[in-house]
Amino acid sequence: MLSVVIPIHNEEACILPLYDRLAAVLERLGRPCEVIFVDDASTDRSFELLANLVETDERLKLVRLRRNFGQTAALAAGFHQALGEVIVSLDGDLQHAPEDIPLLLAKIDEGYDIASGWRKNRVDNPVTRKLPSRIANWVMAKVSGVALHDFGTTFKAYRAEILKDINLYGELHRFIPALASFYGARIAEVPIQSVPRASGGSHYGLGRTLHVLFDILTIKFLLSYFTRPMHFFGKLGLLGTTAGGGILGVLAIHKLAGNEMLIVEHGPLLLAGALLLLAGIMMFSTGLLGEVLMRTYFESQGRRIYAIREIRTRGQRI
Repeated sequence: MLSVVIPIHNEEACILPLYDRLAAVLERLGRPCEVIFVDDASTDRSFELLANLVETDERLKLVRLRRNFGQTAALAAGFHQALGEVIVSLDGDLQHAPEDIPLLLAKIDEGYDIASGWRKNRVDNPVTRKLPSRIANWVMAKVSGVALHDFGTTFKAYRAEILKDINLYGELHRFIPALASFYGARIAEVPIQSVPRASGGSHYGLGRTLHVLFDILTIKFLLSYFTRPMHFFGKLGLLGTTAGGGILGVLAIHKLAGNEMLIVEHGPLLLAGALLLLAGIMMFSTGLLGEVLMRTYFESQGRRIYAIREIRTRGQRI
């Protein structure tokens, strides 16, 4: 079964054309399917239009959030409601062509766990959108080790089992392939159409570049140190305690050698050594607390630090 998840926020002009095009694509696919619209507290007529559509098509499901939680939360709500073995997500502003859905599904049918759309020929503003996006995608590919050209697009197809291992929060929906790589997901990239918005303005701009940078740092930490935070904080702690201890040791030798004006001559250096030593100890403490928290998280939630693709025994494959 196929589930299509579409987050909606103030897209009333796009809803009916999107539904008509999507319905035509699903008819051609000829497979059981459902379409889940998630209304992220729209203030226009989006909800009313979607509510009317739900009454005419039994394949549709409408989820309305209590307030505007953002695209990541809207996608998470749709994923939780989805019943399909394969889940496709796309935006509701017609910048993603529903006609490209079969291309994504073809990659899933080949055995991949995620088929990620690639806006190879973007039509966005070259200064405020294309250049920052290209830089962010290059950095993200290097940080995560996942060779994708376009992390930012919502247009992707997933095996549902992959999404079960990922908890979405903040604005991490664009980095699902990177998070899924932690569990060994097989990822393919599929060129898709990039078309201008049919109406309205983009919800994203140059100001979000800084947010993306913070998200990249978060992903780097999660991928590299999520199950071993002491390896991250321990390095900083070792650096701080070594530098601080070294400075204080040298100053102590000077003091023992009879330098009576140590504080006057080397006051700032003495302060820097003390602060570095203290910061190093704090990093060690943070690392130890992180280790305790990770163990508490995995044990209390019943989560594993691995994911099984399949199990085989004689005459049986699970």
